[in-house]
Amino acid sequence: MMGMSKFRVLVKGIVQYQDSYLAVERWYDDRIFDPYQWEFIDGEMEFGETPEKAVERIVAEKTGVAVQVNKPLYTWGFTAGEICTCGIAFLCDAQMDEVILAEELRDSKWVPKSEIAQVITNQAVVKDIEKAGLTSSFDLDDFGKVDLFIEPMD
Repeated sequence: MMGMSKFRVLVKGIVQYQDSYLAVERWYDDRIFDPYQWEFIDGEMEFGETPEKAVERIVAEKTGVAVQVNKPLYTWGFTAGEICTCGIAFLCDAQMDEVILAEELRDSKWVPKSEIAQVITNQAVVKDIEKAGLTSSFDLDDFGKVDLFIEPMD
């Protein structure tokens, strides 16, 4: 008999305010050269929550920023040990740019679209946001939800 499958759902808030996006610096692993890395805000969805409500809660808890979910941008997934994780990244609109960080985060900054790929160090995230059009010259509002998941033709 197979063991119980365990699933975990993460949500990521890519928070925009005017022409910038909120990046936070958090501790990842003390076995690497720089244990702190810049990332977008993410966290685990709670039982009974919708993904949209979860990302609104997580962004507010970790940064003090109230957001409104704009649209889903991309998904990701991985398996570690016995747990399969599925993630959904949302583009969120902030009502203000004042940030009050939770203790688990080291720093925050608002990053212009043109600098995102230089600030975010996780290459998997950079590839995903490039596919979603976040680091290109395109405006995200020009994309429909379906278009975000279509690979561009060379």
